[in-house]
Amino acid sequence: MNEELMAQQGAGLAVFPLIIGLAVAVLVIAAMWKVFTKAGKPGWAAIVPIYNIVVMLEIAGKPVWWLVLYFIPVANLVATIVVNVGIARSFGKSVGFGLGLAFVSVIFVPILGFGSATYGGSPGQAPGEIAPAM
Repeated sequence: MNEELMAQQGAGLAVFPLIIGLAVAVLVIAAMWKVFTKAGKPGWAAIVPIYNIVVMLEIAGKPVWWLVLYFIPVANLVATIVVNVGIARSFGKSVGFGLGLAFVSVIFVPILGFGSATYGGSPGQAPGEIAPAM
């Protein structure tokens, strides 16, 4: 009977990390949703695989064909860094903030989404010009 009690306690402890992980995932999804809406894109795009990358490319001012880079080993790491730096610059943030988005997104995406940063257009886009919606 003692082993049965220990097994039940172990199962309870295994649920705790799952709950924490789910809460963090919901926070990051909500923050990314907010980032997309700040940039004038549909928030629901944050939860659609592949399409969310297309939207991030648009926000970063990169061509859509860069999506192919995400399927090439090593090139996907470089593309992720460059796109996140582009997203940071679109919101008036520094290159360091973009690196934070790339490497510690669980912290930096909520800062960008729920913070006071405003979308200023994609890098290379004329001031006041609205990026075309897809």
